[in-house]
Amino acid sequence: MFLSQPQNMQNSVKNSIIQNASSIRSNLNSEELYEVAHTSGEGKLSSHGALVVKTGKHTGRSANDKFFVKEGVNDKKIHWGETNVPISEKYYAKIANAFIDFSKDKSLYLHNLMGGADRNHSLNVSIITEYAWHGLFARHLLVRPSADELKHFNPEYTIVNFPSLKMDPSIHGTNSETVIAVNLAEKIILIAGTEYAGETKKSVFTLLNFLLPEKNVMPMHCSVNTGENGDAAIFFGLSGTGKTTLSADPKRSLLGDDEHGWSDDGLFNFEGGCYAKLIRLSKEAEPEIYATTQMKGTVIENAVMKNDGTLDLDDNSLTENTRGAYPLDYIPRVTESGKTGHPKNIIMLTADAFGVLPPIAKLSADQAMYHFLSGYTAKVAGTEIGLSNEPQATFSTCFGAPFMPRNPIEYGNLLKKKISDHKVDCWLVNTGWSGGVYGVGKRISIKNTRALLNAALSGKLANAEMRKDPNFGFSVPVKVDGINEQILNPKKTWQSESDYDAQAKKLVQMFISNFTRFESDVEENIKTSGPIAN
Repeated sequence: MFLSQPQNMQNSVKNSIIQNASSIRSNLNSEELYEVAHTSGEGKLSSHGALVVKTGKHTGRSANDKFFVKEGVNDKKIHWGETNVPISEKYYAKIANAFIDFSKDKSLYLHNLMGGADRNHSLNVSIITEYAWHGLFARHLLVRPSADELKHFNPEYTIVNFPSLKMDPSIHGTNSETVIAVNLAEKIILIAGTEYAGETKKSVFTLLNFLLPEKNVMPMHCSVNTGENGDAAIFFGLSGTGKTTLSADPKRSLLGDDEHGWSDDGLFNFEGGCYAKLIRLSKEAEPEIYATTQMKGTVIENAVMKNDGTLDLDDNSLTENTRGAYPLDYIPRVTESGKTGHPKNIIMLTADAFGVLPPIAKLSADQAMYHFLSGYTAKVAGTEIGLSNEPQATFSTCFGAPFMPRNPIEYGNLLKKKISDHKVDCWLVNTGWSGGVYGVGKRISIKNTRALLNAALSGKLANAEMRKDPNFGFSVPVKVDGINEQILNPKKTWQSESDYDAQAKKLVQMFISNFTRFESDVEENIKTSGPIAN
């Protein structure tokens, strides 16, 4: 069966794939998928029983290969641009037919799973995978329905993931042999040409980011944990800023490490597992995450395994983006329900490689919206192909621009309202460099970052003496118990204060230039809450 018209395509594509396949193995449990993946040669087992896989040339997301079908129904809701790129229905029909044709005589796997632990706002998805290990990954990362929920499962969206299928740009209108095609009208996402399993996880996140704001639910690229008194904290941050590491705190209970919603009832995890970066993982600094690498069933992507079956987590010969996927219950202290109350604190993490930002700063609600829309961190050499020795500023709107289909202002306004309604304290935490730029200064230690975080989350900084930062205008504590006062004022950590001033001026201008794209859409008090050009 081939499709010439793009109507009712979710069911048409899904049903045609199921009909074409030689077999469909539905809803295998994690143990079964683990066994199939191993015995069929999709991955190797480490000495501790982790499933170690390689994802080929794609060791991260294919940002330039993601498209939204311009279908006429949702076009006005999409914020078209560099991250939300259109593709026509005509090309989409050809892509869909390629998936249908590819499925002939294939042995495939179907998984009914959920995005969202709060059943009032969760999304039912059917995921069809070519590989068993992709199914195991999906079961680790998404919410697994109960046996009763599976009996009455009604999928709202379908995601099809065929890594071995290659696109032809001249035929399919793609940029390469890889594609992630999102059709919101037909409620289906088609993924081809990449073995990187994170595309499936982020596809569910993209759907929730599109659907939930209309229900007054704030979707967030963040981790969340709670203290003994139920005080929840949100951690926003891009890759490499410490979001997963810092939320896995032995003294606090983890809700989730990457994606959450904030409803009128409180916070809830979108996922049922964690997807942690493993490169140079320290057993001493990150014991909870390290332990998962030695657990049976954890999926390890692109880490190097030695001849004795142990992992060399310092070896980046395949990629800097080595990853481990595991269910939440592999972490000692987790909130099993996946739900908690409204947050008391919001932490915005950044890894400032320019050595300018203080290790912690208090933000007003307006400043929080400014920094949320900015989504700043810095990339350094070695983390991405083609980067020079100079740090490069990265501004990813809402700390997750590639997954936000709507106008960033929608998310920013929703967050600001919730911060105001629930009187949440907001903090900017720099996990990057101090004493100089990357290559000159030193990275702020996890020990110091944790001490500052604990002081903020415990309320000790609520009445602390603060100074106003001359470059960014936010409040910075003058002293914190157990912390060298010099660290709190980054200018004092540099050998040359004039060199610091030059870097600060440079970073301030980057912020100001980036924010010009929002100036016509935000209130004046948001615009004036950013850094100050001197």
